[in-house]
Amino acid sequence: MTDKNAQIFPVIARDCLCRKARMADRMITRAYDEALRPSGLRITQFTLLVAIGYGAPGSISELADWLAMERTTLTRNLKLLEKEGLIETHAGAHHRARASGLTPTGKAKLDEAYPLWQAVQKRYREGLGEEQWLESHDTLVGLTRIAR
Repeated sequence: MTDKNAQIFPVIARDCLCRKARMADRMITRAYDEALRPSGLRITQFTLLVAIGYGAPGSISELADWLAMERTTLTRNLKLLEKEGLIETHAGAHHRARASGLTPTGKAKLDEAYPLWQAVQKRYREGLGEEQWLESHDTLVGLTRIAR
């Protein structure tokens, strides 16, 4: 290790926003996945079901942009949800796939998962306290805006 490395490594380890965000993402995702496990959903699936049920943009590209996801990753995840009978898709303009809505099974799965999601939300909200909870939301929105 060079003298320069010895100086920069601690700075990066301490100050790198991306490292801290990725670490928080992994830990938070793990907590939500664990909480949702009894429903058979992972947080990524839950989030997609909510987005589709909420009426998010219809084309795969629009939905990917809205969720800040790679289109190929979204397509793969939507195919799994469709295979499990949780969503319906149809061909949109120019024969491109569109997620059209939740199936009755998808709606029932969300109903089952919702109280599990509420419990983990409550855990984080109470753990942070109301002020820090709200600030964290504002910070995440700001970081997302800058990254776009």
